[in-house]
Amino acid sequence: MDDLRQRLLISPEHVGEINAMILDPKSEVVNAFLDVVRKHGGPEAINRKANEARQLPRLLERLRASGSPYFADVEWLTRERDRGAFVTIAEFRQRVLGDRLKATRFDERHPVTLEVSALQYFPWLIAEARQAIAKREVMPGRYIRVRNMAEQVQDQGDTLAVAAAMQIVGASYVETLDTKGTDGSNIHLGGPATITGYFGGVGQPNEHALAWVDEFLSYYTEYGIRQVLNINPGTVLLGYFLHKLGIDIEFKISVFMGNDNPYAALWTLLGAKLFSREDGTTSLIGFNWANSVSNATIEKGAAIRKSLGLEDVVRFEHHITETWKSIVIQPYDRTDELVELAGRVANISAKHEGGNPSVEQGRAHPSDILDYFASKADIVAQGLMPAMEQNYLDKHDAVNATAVALTKRGLSFIAARNLHR
Repeated sequence: MDDLRQRLLISPEHVGEINAMILDPKSEVVNAFLDVVRKHGGPEAINRKANEARQLPRLLERLRASGSPYFADVEWLTRERDRGAFVTIAEFRQRVLGDRLKATRFDERHPVTLEVSALQYFPWLIAEARQAIAKREVMPGRYIRVRNMAEQVQDQGDTLAVAAAMQIVGASYVETLDTKGTDGSNIHLGGPATITGYFGGVGQPNEHALAWVDEFLSYYTEYGIRQVLNINPGTVLLGYFLHKLGIDIEFKISVFMGNDNPYAALWTLLGAKLFSREDGTTSLIGFNWANSVSNATIEKGAAIRKSLGLEDVVRFEHHITETWKSIVIQPYDRTDELVELAGRVANISAKHEGGNPSVEQGRAHPSDILDYFASKADIVAQGLMPAMEQNYLDKHDAVNATAVALTKRGLSFIAARNLHR
């Protein structure tokens, strides 16, 4: 066996050949990538613009100057935070455990990040915050957005309002760029009628990987958006490249990438390690497992992640609930498995893409992954916005159900850091 293992050794000569290819001034694919970076001014200028754009006072001033109706909501959210309106972690634990609290010793070593998807519209965040205050619930520590970027930046300051609100509540968030496989990049595919054409992976063919880089850097420098969703091996590699150049972007790999076994994790994490910076950091900040993975697979992936020195860098994101329609067989609820896993695996988040199945099945309009791709105009025209906001609040309820389950087991979680002290 030792002899077999030695055969897997990567030759320094082969590593040298990889470096030579990347550094070759005639390398067309690398040159094309670097041209996009130069178009935006180079790493130092790009970071400077992003840092300036991300400053909370600047975001607020842009929101106010635009006449956005969301400015007042952001001010309200700030006041509620400052007056301590949200439940504290101690109060939440007391409410869940009652008399058992004194006898409970919490494992603080591996807190689970509470995550919700998808925060499509800024007003939903305010509705969520009002409910959290009234019902003494926790707000997520991480938000995923998959709304069309071009649409949202034209929507009354939605992009600015969310960017500001995430800093106010103390949560991380991810945007989804428009250069994704459902954007018409594959001219042979178009919606459900050609759904099997997507089975080879959500693609970004031909020049679209570079278009993704261009779009990412545009929103990074204009709004300070640091984290985006990543769905394709090519754009994953280019995300590594951007960070290696010194551009402080980050990305999370989507569930649609299909990482569903330890070897897929190994391949993804090897790339992150190969192109990590000297301080060990990488742009891969979130790694979404496929819905099909078992706890054993996640634990094996965690062992790989730790051995590569990436445990504190790369968060494993695991779907605990899913939309009721169009993605998995229901009922789908991984809460019990998460509770078993959480005490053993560090840096993991519990992602809630749907409400609790017992609630979802009774909704006249249950959550549907296909709703993510509908325009706001179509949603409003069909009168579906109230129902979809309720779908989002159902996901918030699922987040809190997970927080309760973790608390009952003596496990800790990460909610919105600035709200729940």
